[in-house]
Amino acid sequence: MKGGDLELGELLTAAEAAPPGESVDVVAHDLQKRFGAERVSFLFVDLVGQRLVRLVAAGADVEDHDEPMDLQGSVYDSVLRSQRQHVEADGQDGRRVITPVTNRGDCIGVLEMTLQSVDDTVLQQVRDAAHALAYIIVTDRRFTDLYHLGRRTTETSLAAEIQHQLLPSAACCEATQFTLAAGLVPADDIGGDTYDYTLDRDTLHLSITDAMGHDTNSALLATLLVGALRRARRSGCDALKQADHAHQSLLTHSRGLATGQLLCVALDTGVCELVNAGHPRPLRLRDGAVEEVRLDVNLPFGVVAPTSYRVQELHLRPGDRLVLLTDGMQERGAAAADLASIVLETRDLHPREAVRSLTSAVIEACHGNLRDDATVLILDWHGDRRGPAEERPGPR
Repeated sequence: MKGGDLELGELLTAAEAAPPGESVDVVAHDLQKRFGAERVSFLFVDLVGQRLVRLVAAGADVEDHDEPMDLQGSVYDSVLRSQRQHVEADGQDGRRVITPVTNRGDCIGVLEMTLQSVDDTVLQQVRDAAHALAYIIVTDRRFTDLYHLGRRTTETSLAAEIQHQLLPSAACCEATQFTLAAGLVPADDIGGDTYDYTLDRDTLHLSITDAMGHDTNSALLATLLVGALRRARRSGCDALKQADHAHQSLLTHSRGLATGQLLCVALDTGVCELVNAGHPRPLRLRDGAVEEVRLDVNLPFGVVAPTSYRVQELHLRPGDRLVLLTDGMQERGAAAADLASIVLETRDLHPREAVRSLTSAVIEACHGNLRDDATVLILDWHGDRRGPAEERPGPR
C-alpha cells in the first residue's frame, strides 16, 4: 500500500504489540488515520447463529453496542450470506460501509464503519483491512476469551462447552479442490455429536461421529473418541487404522458406544476411502439428483463383539456435493424435514448456507425443541483444477 497507508507488516506488528483483545482497535486506528473512518466496530455471530454481538473500537460512538441484535433479515445477514461489501448513505452526509471478515471461507464476522467519502480504491483498501483483521482475530482468539464470551448470548450447558472444544476452530474451509462447511444444533446444549476435518499435502481427512447419550457423559465419551481418532490420524494412520484405534480405545477406557464415518479423500483423484461404523449413510447430489450412498455398515465403535472394519471406496466427481449427517437430522420430529429435497433446492448455495438451511429445517420440523443433537457436514468436490504438477505454483 502506498500514499501513507499502513503496510501489512506494520499492521501485524501493531496488532502483536497490542493486547489480544484490542485487535479491532488496531485496525480501527489504521482506518481512522488513512480515511478518517468513524464508528468502527466488528460484529460477530453468537453461538446459536441467531444474533449479532458488536465489539466497538475504543473511542467509537456507536449507540447500539450494548445489546445483541437479531441477525435474520438484517443487512449484516445479507453481507454474511453474499460475502459482498455493502455501502449505503448513513443519513448524515457520510457512507456506511459493512465488509465481511472472512478467512478461508470461514465467516468470522463483519467490519462496520462510517466514511465521509469513498471510491473504488478506498473500498478495496477497506476490504484488505477486513481480510487482515480476519487473520489477526484468528491468531488473537487463542489468547483471550473475549470472542468466546461474546458469543454466549444464551446459557451453555457443560456438555456443550466440552463438545465445542472438540470441534475445529473453523466451521468452513475453502481450498482449490473442495469447499466444506459444517454445523450442529442445538449449539448451546449439544452432548455427543462431533465433526472434524484436516487437510494435509495429499489428503483431506473428514469425520463425523455420534457418541451414545445426550449429557456430560456423552461429551466425555466424545472426547475420548475424538482424541483417539486424532492421535491415530496424526500418527499417519489411514481410515481403517483410525477406526480400529478408536474402537480399541472405547473398549479399553469406556463402556460407551459411538457411531462414526471416517473419510480420507485423495486431493489429486477424488478417490475417497471410507469407513462406516454404524452411522447413517451420506447423501450425494450429482447431476441434479440426490441419492443415498449405498454403503455397507459396520458395527459402532465400542461394541464388544468380534468385529473388523472394512474400507469402502467412493469416487467423487467434480460437481459432487456429499452430505454427511448424524441421526439427529433424521429421527423423531426431524424426520418431517425432507432433507433430500432441501439438498436439491440449495444446490446453488455455498455449503455454509446449505448447512444453515438444513439445520434450520430440522429445528422447524421439531418446533424448536430438538431432543437429539443434529449435525451436518457438506463437502463440495471441485476436483484438482490446478493443472499438471509442473505448472503449479510453489508454496507461498
